[in-house]
Amino acid sequence: MSHNPRTKRQGKNPETLDINRIYADIRMLLDQARQQAWLSVNTVMVQAYWNVGRIIVEEEQRGAARADYGKRLVEALSVRLRQDYGQGFDPSNLWNMKAFYLAYPILDAVRRELSWTHYRHLMRVEKPEARGFYETEAVSARWSTRELERQISSLLYERLSLSRDKEGVRSFVLIDLKVGKLMHQDLGQMQMYVNYNERKRVYRDFSRADGPRCPQSL
Repeated sequence: MSHNPRTKRQGKNPETLDINRIYADIRMLLDQARQQAWLSVNTVMVQAYWNVGRIIVEEEQRGAARADYGKRLVEALSVRLRQDYGQGFDPSNLWNMKAFYLAYPILDAVRRELSWTHYRHLMRVEKPEARGFYETEAVSARWSTRELERQISSLLYERLSLSRDKEGVRSFVLIDLKVGKLMHQDLGQMQMYVNYNERKRVYRDFSRADGPRCPQSL
């Protein structure tokens, strides 16, 4: 009895599988390299903007006797920098760099995980304790710039400040579950509530056991 080769089950092509595997390995390598390169470039640029702000502040202090010196300095710098580097150095961005330096006078305190856009959102938060809260959560929860902006606009810090006990934190979780469609970012926010509550519990337990001292990481 003859067999029609067309009726045989087509097996997987080992060569094709190898190519797929090799391609997947190379793609992973390149994606990781691209991510690391982005982080490196981002870190260097954020540090550069910090130093631009430092130079502006130090120069302003030298010309403090003239009331409009800072404004004229920023406007003149903006004209020259935009000619050489583009619109990213308009006066508003230079003022942001100055504010960045004033808000974070110690360069080592700047988190390399956050982009310049993250810090632009953070600088709009007036209270230092609130700004520190959003900065810590943005790093630990890996918030995108859009998510950070959303959390700041929703007054997350203020809402959590009104609810220090476990039941209060639970109430926020229940509200998030009931309002609107449950999205991926909402799951991350609910996990953040749980983490926040856990840190508060550890702090209370530590304080009861050892007096008024508090852990540095809280």
